[in-house]
Amino acid sequence: MLKEAQARTMLEMQVKMNEKVNPEWVKAAYPYLRAVVVEGAEAIEHHGWKWWKKQECDLEQLQMELVDIWHFTLSHILLEHKGDQDASMKTLLAMGSTDTSLEFDQKSFVINKLDTLKRLELTIGLACAGRVNLSLFEALLNDCQMNWNDLYSQYIGKNVLNFFRQDHGYKEGTYQKIWEGREDNEHLVDALSDLNADHADFRHQLYESLKDRYQKGT
Repeated sequence: MLKEAQARTMLEMQVKMNEKVNPEWVKAAYPYLRAVVVEGAEAIEHHGWKWWKKQECDLEQLQMELVDIWHFTLSHILLEHKGDQDASMKTLLAMGSTDTSLEFDQKSFVINKLDTLKRLELTIGLACAGRVNLSLFEALLNDCQMNWNDLYSQYIGKNVLNFFRQDHGYKEGTYQKIWEGREDNEHLVDALSDLNADHADFRHQLYESLKDRYQKGT
């Protein structure tokens, strides 16, 4: 179950990230759920779906896509409340994650009877319709060997990477996403495995680790 303290921290960090991208992000009203659609499709790619060729599930990158989906889900909820973090937290916690089924497109879907690909497809469909469902998202976390605590830790990591990207020219188009033949998301996974997420200086250590890897690889 998502803890109130975790929800509050992540909403606060998401607001700071959105402000980093555009101080007028609330006024801009970006279509955050459109990004969920794209990230959901990328998650399907990392899972593997092509029946005509052999594919291996890249679990670590699949987990990262769920973290990305969560970033944009938080942004969507915040935007619905015009950036009000307290109101957003109440909405988030009120959603809960105990639903066993959901209605979409005049059909009823039993969440625990869906496989991972079907759950990702349903997440995309809901996003296209302007909806999110925490029970469905939690089921995806479980599919990817994660719980809310794991999501919280990885969210912090990806948030640091997003700040790093913005500081190094992401919006201007000068940022290089590939370092030494690997995407920055992959370097983030390595950096996270080398650090203690409970350390008081974790965010700074992670940022510096990414900076060192970026300078060596570009």
